[in-house]
Amino acid sequence: MTRQGDFEHLDERFGPCVKGSARVEKLAEGCRWAEGPAYFPAGRYVVWSDIPNDRMMKWDETNGVTSVFRQPAGYTNGNTVDRQGRLVSAEHGFRSVTRTEFDGTVTTLADRFEGKRFNSPNDVVVSSDGAIWFTDPAYGIDSDYEGHKAESEIGGCHVYRIDPATGDVSIVADDFVRPNGLAFSPDETRLYITDTGHPDRPCRVFDVDLAAGKLSGGSVWAKATNGGFDGFRFDSEGRCWMSAADGVHCIDPDGTVLGKVFIPEPVANLVFGGPKRNRLFICGTSSLYSVLLPVNGVKTF
Repeated sequence: MTRQGDFEHLDERFGPCVKGSARVEKLAEGCRWAEGPAYFPAGRYVVWSDIPNDRMMKWDETNGVTSVFRQPAGYTNGNTVDRQGRLVSAEHGFRSVTRTEFDGTVTTLADRFEGKRFNSPNDVVVSSDGAIWFTDPAYGIDSDYEGHKAESEIGGCHVYRIDPATGDVSIVADDFVRPNGLAFSPDETRLYITDTGHPDRPCRVFDVDLAAGKLSGGSVWAKATNGGFDGFRFDSEGRCWMSAADGVHCIDPDGTVLGKVFIPEPVANLVFGGPKRNRLFICGTSSLYSVLLPVNGVKTF
């Protein structure tokens, strides 16, 4: 175990993942609960959610300017960018998954399953076939802090898929306490999902049948060691960069924590960005941070 600047090396395999001279930078502050960063290569900017303040923020990489992207924002939580470069969001307030079109209009992709309203969609990813996969815990209806207090109509917290051709919604996993962050492995043969309602706050791994839109398996891949897992992303070599209470944990495909990037407040989510996809943008509790790495995030479009 070796501490070097903003990094802690727990395994020799972490060495090529970071540069000792690199430092974590604070880019923006003033949020109540920062979440769901998404990077837009065409404009070189990051959009993220500030859930309790019911707004989405934007940080411009070309000039370092922070601005409000949207307010009110439906208490948006997780965000991603689809294969066409459009923003896809999980909204607590409207209990829906939406897409922001190029002209700025917002399209509701799904807000119900079998006629019942979702709890509060939390995090979202888009697979290469255009299908949208998202988690639906109940954090946005637990109180008025991150959404609107309400009873669950569905009566459980599940993982869903929106079919790219028909728009039909299906349950792909129904044995979670509170599913939260999710991300595909680089080759999309596996889908990893955290469970923030389980006492161990584990990350589980499922085998993916992309053509059929189904998951199988679901064994525990890793357990949280500091404060619990939340959102995460993979680099091109299959290493997972996972949020934790003390920063970001880099986890090998075999489940070993290789090292840490220390952040001075609990981390909720992160995304790879920058022109080379080697700048990690990190949502701490109240701030947006970044660190430049010698590894690259998975290319999604």
